[in-house]
Amino acid sequence: MNREYHKWYSPSLGRDMELLVFGHAGIPVIVFPTSMGRFFDYENRNMIGVIGDQYENGQIQAFCVDSVDAESWYNKSVHPALRAARHVQYDNYLVNELVPFVHSRNASSELAVTGCSFGGYHSVNFALKHPQLVTQTLSMGGAFDIHQFLDGYYDDNCYYNCPPDFLPDVNDPAIDRLKIVLAAGETDICRPENERLSGILSAKGIPHTLDIWGDGAGHDWPWWQEMVEKYL
Repeated sequence: MNREYHKWYSPSLGRDMELLVFGHAGIPVIVFPTSMGRFFDYENRNMIGVIGDQYENGQIQAFCVDSVDAESWYNKSVHPALRAARHVQYDNYLVNELVPFVHSRNASSELAVTGCSFGGYHSVNFALKHPQLVTQTLSMGGAFDIHQFLDGYYDDNCYYNCPPDFLPDVNDPAIDRLKIVLAAGETDICRPENERLSGILSAKGIPHTLDIWGDGAGHDWPWWQEMVEKYL
């Protein structure tokens, strides 16, 4: 399997950013790590290996990105306004640096985004904010409400990065073309978040799939491995 490591200085973030690429062709998939996770976690948790044949066969090409969660939403040492502003810089990195890099390596007209746990938040938030760039999003055990990181503070940067808040006000036909999958286990602590977001999507008539897994499925990698086998 083709595996590449890349690093460059990000003007958007003012620091180096790293990523791993797996595969050589197929649908490009941007993979977000879990809470404060790293770009190598997805591979280390066998999320690549479990469907390795699809990468070998040129069906999928994954771009596993780093996060700045510890500098944004999880950074309790700074004011919530600065946490939200740092996330906006991360979004600028994704739009202005990462997506062009993906397209320079892959000529597909499609672009998928995915992630587990807080990576699910990133994938859904990015897709709903930029439906002109993304064709599908797969969230596995995601949680989408960022109020828990705001200590009661709220501004436009918070609003536009909290899908349960901004989605009811969105009227962009591009979102209707997105393939949206919200997958969670029946015992997943994030199940209510998925059901809530599904309700908002349904109320707006936005097509999507809410898949609640049974058999005691919870919030952990073994179930996410099965989910990625089903959906990627």
